[in-house]
Amino acid sequence: MIDAHRLRVLREVAAHGSFNRAAAALLLTPSAVSQQIAALERQLGTPVVTRSTRGVALTEPGRLLVETAETIAAELRHARERIDELASGRRRLTVATFTSGGRALLPGVLSRFVAAHPQVETNVVEREPEDSLPLVRRGEADLAVAYHFDGPLPVLPGDRTGLSWTPLAEDPMSVALPAAHPLAGRASVDLTELAEQPWVIGCSKTEAFLRGYAAAAGFGLRVSGSTSDYHLAQALTAAGLGVSLVPSICLARETPGLAFVPLNPPRPARYIGIATRRRRQEHPLVPILVEWLREAAEALPGR
Repeated sequence: MIDAHRLRVLREVAAHGSFNRAAAALLLTPSAVSQQIAALERQLGTPVVTRSTRGVALTEPGRLLVETAETIAAELRHARERIDELASGRRRLTVATFTSGGRALLPGVLSRFVAAHPQVETNVVEREPEDSLPLVRRGEADLAVAYHFDGPLPVLPGDRTGLSWTPLAEDPMSVALPAAHPLAGRASVDLTELAEQPWVIGCSKTEAFLRGYAAAAGFGLRVSGSTSDYHLAQALTAAGLGVSLVPSICLARETPGLAFVPLNPPRPARYIGIATRRRRQEHPLVPILVEWLREAAEALPGR
C-alpha cells in the first residue's frame, strides 16, 4: 500500500520543484522531505524524482504518482463539499473562464442557470487555461471554459488526469486595421501583405502565435504596442498605432475608426471548449451547464 502522506509530499515537491520549497509549504525540514521521498522510492523499488543542482524533476513513475495524488485530493475535496452541501442544504458550482470567452458566453447562460437553480451558489473565477485546467483537476472548479490555438488539445482522449474536453466553437482571428488603412476595404488579406506593418498585441499567447505565422511567411514581427486586453489593443489600433490580430468574439465592431479583415488561409484560430473532470459522482448540474454553453456557442456571431 502506497503511503498517502508520502504522496502528498511528492505532490508538493512536484509543485515547487525543490525539496526546500516543498518543505516550507509543508512546514517540514528539507531533510524530512528528502527522507519521505527516499522511503517512497524504497517502497516502490524505483526513483520518483531525479535530483540535480537545479532542483528536482519527476520521473515517469513520479508523474504517474502525482497524477494519482491529484485525483485523490480532488475526490476528497469533492467529498468534503458534498458533505457540507448535505449539511447546509445548498449546492455550489464554480466555473473558471478566460476573459473574452466569459464575456461572450457566460452572462446569458448564467442568467438562465441562476433563474432555474436559485438554490445553487454559483461562483465564477477568471483564469487563463494554464491555470483553469489545474483548478478543474484539483476539484477547485467544476468546469472551465478554455481555449487552445493550433496544436494538441489541452485535454486528450484518455487523459490520465481525468479531464474531458467538450469542443464549443472555432474562433477565427481577423486583422483589426485603422479605418483609413489602404487594406481596410478588402474582403480578405494575406499575412504577407502585412509584413511591413507595426503590430499591436492584445495577448501574450497571440504574440507567440503570430510570430510563428510571420516566420513561416518569411518576415519578422515589428511590435508597436503590447497589452493583455484585446479591446485596448483595438483602441490603440483605431488611434493609428498599428494593426492587430483579434479573435472573432473580441472584435469591437462598435468602436469608431476600426475595420476588420479576415486573413486568408492558413488562418489562425482559437478553439474554445469546456474542460470537466471525469468522476464517479459528477456534479449533477454540470451537464446542464455544458449543454447551455453549447447552445450559446452555436449562437455566436459567424457560426
